[in-house]
Amino acid sequence: MPQISQILETYASQFFWLLIIFGLIYFVIGKGVLPKIDATVDARDAKIAGDLAAAEKARAEAEGMEGAWQAELAQTRNAAQAEAQKAKASAQKDAENRLSKADAEIAAKAADAEAAIAKARASALAGIDAVAAEAAQDIVAKVSGVNVTPAQATAAVKAVLANG
Repeated sequence: MPQISQILETYASQFFWLLIIFGLIYFVIGKGVLPKIDATVDARDAKIAGDLAAAEKARAEAEGMEGAWQAELAQTRNAAQAEAQKAKASAQKDAENRLSKADAEIAAKAADAEAAIAKARASALAGIDAVAAEAAQDIVAKVSGVNVTPAQATAAVKAVLANG
C-alpha cells in the first residue's frame, strides 16, 4: 500500500514543525509570560496579606480605643454619680436647714399665739365675773323685781363659782 509508505515522508516534516511550534510556545509562555503571571499573583497575594495585616492592626487599635473609651465612660459615669450624690446631700442639708428654721418660726408663732390665748383667756375670765355679775343683777331685777347692788351680785357669782 502506497499510502502507508508515504506516511513517514508526508508527516515527518509536519512532526518537525509541530515540535518547533511546541518548543516556541513552551519557551515564550513558560519562560516569558508565566513569570510575569507568577509575579502578578505573588504581588496580589502580598497586597492581600498586607491589607489583612493592616485590617487586623486597625481592629486591634479600635479595640484598644474602645477599651479606653469604656474606661473613660465609666470614670465619667462615676464622677457624675458622685456629683449627683453631693448635690443630693447638699439639697437634703438645705432642706433640713429650711425645715428647722420653719419649725423654729412656727414654734415661736405658736408660743406667741399661746401667750395671746392665755392673755385673752385671763382677760375673758376676768371679764366673766363682771359679766356674770351684771347678768345676775339683771336677771334678779327682771324675775323678782328686786334691785341688787353690783357688790351683792359679784359676791353671789363668786360664791357660786367657788362651789362649782
